[in-house]
Amino acid sequence: MSTPGKLELTVKIERLPDSVRTIANGWKQFEIDLDGQIVTLTLKPHVYKKLEQAQENYHQWVAKIIGQMGAKTDKGFLLKDCNVTVYSQTQSSPSKLKQKPPDRRDKPKKANSKFVEKYRLYTGETLNLFQIVFRLTQAVFPGVLPWVLVLSSYGFLISVLYSFGIPVSIPEESDAITRAVLIFNIGLPLLLVFRTNTAHEKFWEGRKLWGSLVNTVRNLTRDLWIGVKEETPQDRAQKEYTLRLIVAFAVAMKLHLRGEHVTDELSGLVAETQFFRLKYTNHPPLQIAFWIGDYLQEQHDRDRLNIYQLTSLQKLVDQLVDILGGCERILKTPLPLIYPLILKNLVFVYCLVIPLEIVKEVNWFTSSIITFVSFILLSIEQIGSEIEEPFGRNSCDLPLDIICNTILHNVEDLIALAPHNGSNSRVL
Repeated sequence: MSTPGKLELTVKIERLPDSVRTIANGWKQFEIDLDGQIVTLTLKPHVYKKLEQAQENYHQWVAKIIGQMGAKTDKGFLLKDCNVTVYSQTQSSPSKLKQKPPDRRDKPKKANSKFVEKYRLYTGETLNLFQIVFRLTQAVFPGVLPWVLVLSSYGFLISVLYSFGIPVSIPEESDAITRAVLIFNIGLPLLLVFRTNTAHEKFWEGRKLWGSLVNTVRNLTRDLWIGVKEETPQDRAQKEYTLRLIVAFAVAMKLHLRGEHVTDELSGLVAETQFFRLKYTNHPPLQIAFWIGDYLQEQHDRDRLNIYQLTSLQKLVDQLVDILGGCERILKTPLPLIYPLILKNLVFVYCLVIPLEIVKEVNWFTSSIITFVSFILLSIEQIGSEIEEPFGRNSCDLPLDIICNTILHNVEDLIALAPHNGSNSRVL
C-alpha cells in the first residue's frame, strides 16, 4: 500500500498577470503559462494584494507562489492553497534580479541621497526627500499646530496693543520677570532634554526587543527544522506548519501591541479553526506560544526529540514570551502623566511671557519670533510623546510590518532551501 502524501509546486513570476478575474468573495483568479502548461491560481484578496504592492513599490521584484497541485484542466492543472512571498531587489531573492544601471543624470545630492536611503532601509519604501519630510512631520503637526496658531495670534495682539501705546511690555526697571525668563531659558531646555531622552530610551529598548525577537525566531526555526525527525510526509507538513506558526506569533504580537483585533494577516499562517479561535482569545500571542510548546512536547513524546533538544527549544519559546512581556512593559508604563502635563504648561507659560519681554525691541516681529520659538519647543515635547509609544503605525514608530515580513521571508527561505528527501542530514 502506497504512503499518502501531497505534491507542492513553486511558481515564480516577476510581474502582475495580464488578465485577472474577480470571483466569489473578492478572490482573484488568473493563469500562468509554464512552457505550455497553463496553471490556474486562485488567491485570497489580501494575498493578491501583496503582488499589487510589489508592482507599486518596487521596480524589480519576484513573487514565489507555493501551492498544492490540484485537478487537471484542459490546458494544465489547478494550483490550490497558495501562499505568496514577494522578494524585492533589496531583499534576498531565490533568483538573481537584473540590476538597472545607475543613471548619473538622475542622481540626487549626496546628503539627500543618504537620508532617502536610510528611510528606505528603515521602512522599505522608496520616496523622495519631500515625501519623506511630509510624512515625518505628519506625526508632529496635528498636536502642535493649534497651539502654535494660538500663541502666534497672542504675539500679534501684543504687538498691536504696544503700537497703540498700551503698556504691555515689561518695564526696564523691573528685573523680576527678566530673571524669571533667564531661569526658564536654562531650566526649560533641560526638562525637554530629559523628556526626550526618557522617551528615546523606551523607543530604543523596544527596537532591541524586536531585534531579539528576530534572532530568537531564526534560532528556534532552524533548530526545530533540523532537530525534529521526519518519518512520514505528514511529519514534514506538520513541521512546516509549526514554522509558520512561529511567524504567526510575531504577527499576533504586533497586532496585540497596537491594540488591534486579529486580522486576515494571520489567516495564511494558521489553520482555519485556529484562526477562528484566535479571534475570540484575549491574548492571541500567548495562545500561539502554547500551540508551539505543545507541538514540541508532542514530538518528544513520539521520540522525535530527545530531552536535551526539547529543553533547548522550550527555552527559545520562553524567550519569545519574555520579549512579549518586555514590549508590554514599555507599552503599559508611560512616563508619569503629571510630568508631560506640567512640562507642556511650562512651555505655554514661557511662550506667553516672551512677547512681553521682546515686544519693545522687535515690535511687529513679535508674532514671527513667538511662532518659531513655540513651534520648536512644542515639537520637541510632541516628539517625546510620539516615540514613547513605539509600536503604533505613525512614521516615527518602529517598522513592525517590515520586521514581520523579514521574519516571514527568513522562514519561507528555510523551508524552500531545506532538502526534501523526508529525512534529516546528519554529520557523523
